[in-house]
Amino acid sequence: MKGEVILEKLDSLFPDARCELTHHNHYEMAIAVILSAQTTDASVNRVTPALFQAYPTVFDLAKAPVDEIERKIATLGLYHNKARAIWGFAKGVVERFDGQIPESMEDLTSLPGVGRKCANVIRSECFLIPSFAVDTHVSRIAKRLGLAKEKDSVLTIEKKLMRKFPKNSWISAHHHMIFFGRYLCHARKPECYRCPFADICREKRKTSARI
Repeated sequence: MKGEVILEKLDSLFPDARCELTHHNHYEMAIAVILSAQTTDASVNRVTPALFQAYPTVFDLAKAPVDEIERKIATLGLYHNKARAIWGFAKGVVERFDGQIPESMEDLTSLPGVGRKCANVIRSECFLIPSFAVDTHVSRIAKRLGLAKEKDSVLTIEKKLMRKFPKNSWISAHHHMIFFGRYLCHARKPECYRCPFADICREKRKTSARI
């Protein structure tokens, strides 16, 4: 199935697919993305208002004591590591980039807490640079729809998806695949009865029953 057809079907299911991390600027977006690792966007959105109220700029966060940051995000999993990551990120942005969130993949991934997936999200959301961030949802959907193989690495999946979808649709396709994985094609109990891809899906646990 062509990428354009897949995207058309996904858009009919989730016409409002978008980034669900609450943010108002590049700094808040970058911090929210780092915090979102291995947790839900909803969980991140519950802690960031108080975090950004306490540290409204990257300069404020860079100067904050790590144990104080920890208390602000203590409800998140791995909060010890995440506190050090966002502090280190802020410190790096201040010291190396004059307080401006960088946009290149090389610069972003040189900062604490930022891997390729996070960098792609920051590049696409903050700078509108065509990017295809591969998280657990995107990876699962790509494999189930035959867009990638089961043993493909994250980087391999990213490259395959960039070939499958037109460049001007990468950001949109990323959001649509996330919404599809988050709200319909779940990891354990996919809602196959309302899926437009059931006939091509490679998932072995497909079910036509309503959950």
